[in-house]
Amino acid sequence: MDAEIKDKIQTLLDQHRIMTVATLRPDGWPQATTVGYANDGLSLYFLCGLDSQKAANLALDDRLSLTIDNDPPQVMEITGLSMAGRAEPVTDRAEAEKVLSLLPTKYPPQTSMPFAMPTPEQVRIFRVMPSVISVLDYSKGFGHTDLVTF
Repeated sequence: MDAEIKDKIQTLLDQHRIMTVATLRPDGWPQATTVGYANDGLSLYFLCGLDSQKAANLALDDRLSLTIDNDPPQVMEITGLSMAGRAEPVTDRAEAEKVLSLLPTKYPPQTSMPFAMPTPEQVRIFRVMPSVISVLDYSKGFGHTDLVTF
């Protein structure tokens, strides 16, 4: 991966805070869900309820796909990421606490939360390490993507 594409990926990850995650249900149907995320470099973290469908899906099959994008006013300004990877549950308490402290930093204008952040025991936290990333950048041409594999 060259430095320019790595910088583009990092910039997109850093400037966004929600993504759509697609997991596989037990019946084989994909399930797409919008979640907030935090990232540490190219590692992405998201959380969900302990008994959520998403957590159940990932317990059976840890593969997922996700998208991170925006809704610009001009079509040729579309940028985003499409990523495939595996979601690993975060079991280390120190890492879980780090993730829970990272999530609010994605919302710097927010001065307070209407409720306390959950504890690591109250949620399921997943780490996603990418296997493949498709970087979408229409400024380089309609539908232009650069593919990066790990």
